Amino acid sequence: MIDQKILQAKQAMAEIIHYTQEQTDALIAAISETIIANAEMLAKEAVAETKMGRLDHKIGKNTVAGTNLPTFLKGKKSVGVINRLPELGLVEIAHPVGVIGSVTPTTNPTVTSVGNTVVSLKGRNAIIISPHPRAKATTIHTVELMREAIAAIGAPKDLIQIIEEPSQELTQELMSKSDMNVATGGPGLVHAAYTSGIPSYGVGPGNTQGILTEDFDVAAAVELSIISRSFDNGLICACAQTIIYPEKRQAELRQEFEKRTAVYFDQPADVEKIRRALFIDGQLNPAVVGQSPQFIGELAGVPIKDEAEIIVVQIEEFGAADVLCQEKMCPVLAAIPYREFADALEICQANLKVAGKGHSVAIYSHDDDKILQLGLAMPVCRIIVNQPSIDAAGGPGNGLNPTPSLGCGSWGKNIISENLRYDHLLNISRIAYPLARETY
Repeated sequence: MIDQKILQAKQAMAEIIHYTQEQTDALIAAISETIIANAEMLAKEAVAETKMGRLDHKIGKNTVAGTNLPTFLKGKKSVGVINRLPELGLVEIAHPVGVIGSVTPTTNPTVTSVGNTVVSLKGRNAIIISPHPRAKATTIHTVELMREAIAAIGAPKDLIQIIEEPSQELTQELMSKSDMNVATGGPGLVHAAYTSGIPSYGVGPGNTQGILTEDFDVAAAVELSIISRSFDNGLICACAQTIIYPEKRQAELRQEFEKRTAVYFDQPADVEKIRRALFIDGQLNPAVVGQSPQFIGELAGVPIKDEAEIIVVQIEEFGAADVLCQEKMCPVLAAIPYREFADALEICQANLKVAGKGHSVAIYSHDDDKILQLGLAMPVCRIIVNQPSIDAAGGPGNGLNPTPSLGCGSWGKNIISENLRYDHLLNISRIAYPLARETY
């Protein structure tokens, strides 16, 4: 079955090998239009099927997936001659990589499928998606919509395919027979992609830390933290996991959280109840992944107001000393005080050693020296300044390219230390003319 899909994918690629840049970009525009038009329906399907996340946020994610990435790709060359460098005597020509094997997670079935498809088609590649079994219906529908959209403008449907009945065996077979893999999922999946014998791009686990410096407005930092931690009930790898704050601002911080859609716990007994609900024998409880604060509160036996979007737990230990410093994948934010900025860096580094090396850190600060100190000290690929940490995935709010796949460098055992781009899925030929002797 995998062999047949790859054959069909290569035949579809052969049909578009002479596409111009305009024809290629029309594929992306068609997908964009259909995903935006069906954003709400696909979000409802994902929530119903996976029982995870928030409907309003999934609608927003789907709309952004149909908007930001296509907008970013508009005008970028990916067909034929893409660059001329006369000073170096070089001409660069883009070619497809081939058939892309894409493994997508249950936490992000529509957006990851759309994002990986768009960057694949930008280079005139074909893509075969292996969905997570618990999100296969939503992913299949997403793929069907994209196939219909490109067929409506005369392109072969088989540029985009999916494994309808996914299994570990079929996923491994796909990864061993494709021309390149994009694996978005847990460390085991990424490792499998890297050991498939096929060039692969993977992502590292998230455990995004946030640091508040003394010069920054506490109310603004709290607002950004709530946006980051609540997004899709904490399913996204770039969601804030921790706020590390100046000890002297503790009362103000708690007050600002409680004024908003957060519940703040600082009594050890309450914090322990939440800790026990979230982690079992040091491992994240699958039952809490992507669930609401109210569900978690009921499970833990602590009161949560109806309007709460996140739970904040104040802790004193950090790193391996407290499991609440790990990635939580639910709307629970750890709050850890510090005395000096050097202490904040130590806490941040310790938490990243537990999980999340290579991913992202957010900082709420107007102090450029401290921002640079953080960048120099932290083993992460993205430092997000005065924005919700979820903006690590890129978009109009910063200069990072939008993507559902965030590389974490060697820190996260990934091959790239940046957001996955369309040109990662290109083969580039370089014509090299001789330079004048005085230039070398």
